[in-house]
Amino acid sequence: MERSTIVRVHEGLHARPATRFVKLAKGFESDVELVKDGKAVSAKSSVKLMLLAVKENQEVTVRANGADAIEALEALIGYLENPRAGLDDEAEAQSPANDAGQEAAPAPGSVPAAPGGANRLRGVAASEGFAIGPAFAHFPPDIAGQGRMLRAEEIKGEIDRFRTAVGAVQARMDHALAQDSLSAGDRGIVAALRDIAADNSLTGEAEGLIKGGNDAVSAVITAASTIAAEFSAVDDHYLNARADDVHAVGRQICLVLLGQDDVSLENIPEGAILIADDIGAWDLARAPLKRIGGVVCGHGGATSHIAIIARSHGIPAVLGLGDQVNALRTARDVALDGNAGHVIIDPDEATRADFAGRVEAAAKERAGLTIFKTVTPKLADGRIIEVAANIGSLEEIEAAQEAGAMGIGLFRTELLFMRHMHLPSEDMQAETYAALAKAFAPYPVIVRTLDIGGDKPIAGIEFPDEENPFLGWRGIRMCLDRPDIFKRQLRALLRAAVHGNIKVMLPMVSDLSEVRQTRVLVDECTAELKAEGVPHASFDLGVMIETPAAVLIAPALAKEVAFFSIGTNDLTQYIMAADRLNPTVAKLNDVTNPAVMSAIEMTAKAGVAAGIMVGMCGEAAGRPDLIATFVKMGLTELSMSPASIQRAKKAIMAMATEG
Repeated sequence: MERSTIVRVHEGLHARPATRFVKLAKGFESDVELVKDGKAVSAKSSVKLMLLAVKENQEVTVRANGADAIEALEALIGYLENPRAGLDDEAEAQSPANDAGQEAAPAPGSVPAAPGGANRLRGVAASEGFAIGPAFAHFPPDIAGQGRMLRAEEIKGEIDRFRTAVGAVQARMDHALAQDSLSAGDRGIVAALRDIAADNSLTGEAEGLIKGGNDAVSAVITAASTIAAEFSAVDDHYLNARADDVHAVGRQICLVLLGQDDVSLENIPEGAILIADDIGAWDLARAPLKRIGGVVCGHGGATSHIAIIARSHGIPAVLGLGDQVNALRTARDVALDGNAGHVIIDPDEATRADFAGRVEAAAKERAGLTIFKTVTPKLADGRIIEVAANIGSLEEIEAAQEAGAMGIGLFRTELLFMRHMHLPSEDMQAETYAALAKAFAPYPVIVRTLDIGGDKPIAGIEFPDEENPFLGWRGIRMCLDRPDIFKRQLRALLRAAVHGNIKVMLPMVSDLSEVRQTRVLVDECTAELKAEGVPHASFDLGVMIETPAAVLIAPALAKEVAFFSIGTNDLTQYIMAADRLNPTVAKLNDVTNPAVMSAIEMTAKAGVAAGIMVGMCGEAAGRPDLIATFVKMGLTELSMSPASIQRAKKAIMAMATEG
């Protein structure tokens, strides 16, 4: 989608406003581009944006394609229409008003809001919903090391002190995990933090620095920054979010070393908006969440643990404000729009009334959709359409259950591999898959085998340098070449199948031989587990339809597998020969293109003719405007983000009524 506007930014998108515009664009998952005079560039590249030479009062078009495209367009258009966008607040505040008598500019990234002079800030829309309430500023002091070099005779004692601190943090987290009051989703997050605290990558790095003469606190700060930077450098938003977790664990270790307690959230007032530069998932998971009206943070994104906790508890959240969050330190009240990523400081009466109306309307909409949570969508002819969830970690189970997911249509196992500093063991994988199966039994849980390539490297697998990783050694191709890794995953899945309805899905299939080779490995794993006396059960084997080759051989594939699941994200980019991460060809990545819809229909016909289940696990599965078309093609399973589940059920039930 796209919108045009006249640029009102003072002097146009020169260096400073261009940088801020790019920072804002990067806060959205959607691909975004800016178009001027027929030339389009990525809105997430400062250099390209400045080279476009956008001047004040020129017309430009903003294009966005992705799950949060509407929010991205609204935020970016709002920035371009703000005459003061990009002005340096601090510099203006330090200088007198100019000769024209103009006032100092508002905070960076803010725009004049509703009547009354309230300031509106924009961040990442991390958890939907509206809230208005008293501000609760949570800005614990920064931690600094001693900044001195240890004497040789002090090093052993400092290492012992460090190890004791790590043990204390682990024990604290173990105690939290043992509490019945911790929700399933929050338990998974604390367990992930516990895993980081126990990982040798962090502790080993810190001990190496201590041996080099650094004091323990300085060593932990440096080690955490080093490991966090590695997560941030990976081209994957899930992994980027783990950088915040590493810093959170490092902070806890430092506090123990210093003999200090972190600032408590126990006294947060009912309905207050929690304001923080950064808040660790460890702190938020233990906070009185029922009293929190909303969360605003300088750090974090839509896939951070802060966002996951907020979504699972229905708390509106805007994250990733950066330095703008400092404008909220002295705020009395805050209005929060978690749908668009807006935060309004000390709203006036008109804004208060507006948000009170939004909160009431949102509550009514949620109440209206809630009735679909337990609904089993059934068509007039009696066919049941399963509406399942796409998730990537155990932490997301609770959100899926609360939405009324009829199982899991896509569990992305790559995060399990990527979030650790080492390849996950068979036992660790088996426990994860079993937890999923138990959580959703008797509904099916479709687990996608490792889908990773050179664009997302993981420890323990050496990937070749490839010009185009999306067309390279990824998915089932890599797995079949590395049976040592693949068989470990297959064995874990066979073990987990004892606990529920596990189904296994192969990604990037383009040839019948890939399915047949996998079956041979499954048989080998089954025989091994039987010989070892390890409990196991069989599972249905299916394939993702995401390559043109898979579409063209769908009739033959349907005879080899138990189900199809159409991955519309990759299928669209391969059908259209347009990289979905390249904003210059974003307009081609449209699932409604006749070529893509034809491929989906061909796949559905092949599956229906063979009598196997045909589902969809791409983002398109949750679009109310397309659901009826997909169901009429023969799809009987749709898997999507938990937030879309109840709307999808409503759309299916409307079909039944019309029929």
